[in-house]
Amino acid sequence: MTPKNQSHTSRRIETKATIADLTEPRLIEAVNPIAARFLYSLRLIAIHHKASRDPVPELASRLSSFQVAAKALALGQTVSIVWPEYIHVSRFCCCQMTHDEVTIAAMIESACERDRSAFERLGEGFIRPDRMERLWDGILALVEAELTAC
Repeated sequence: MTPKNQSHTSRRIETKATIADLTEPRLIEAVNPIAARFLYSLRLIAIHHKASRDPVPELASRLSSFQVAAKALALGQTVSIVWPEYIHVSRFCCCQMTHDEVTIAAMIESACERDRSAFERLGEGFIRPDRMERLWDGILALVEAELTAC
């Protein structure tokens, strides 16, 4: 096999592995608690948005902190601005995550670990580079609020 054929074959195998990985359902219970709480918040925000209601009172009640609720709402708005398309979220009661939720959870987990390079890789080719800083800052603000609310 020539080097060109090997390269093409390895890319095809990698693509098939990526597609197979995407078909596996991801459960919200498998992610960092801060990421899981935000995903539930994002789902709740979507429900309230659809009903034209303010989500802050219920967010504050469920998250036991007005500050965390405010940061979750702000991050939800930031995500909706920087995301290149409409964000797909599961129903509030669903244990499985959408592909968007998987990506958001991974970004939050990267921020919790202060791993900026992993965060950047998750958004690479998907989120415009000029929008990544705003998203990073919003996630760090949420993480800080969560950690100080304990």
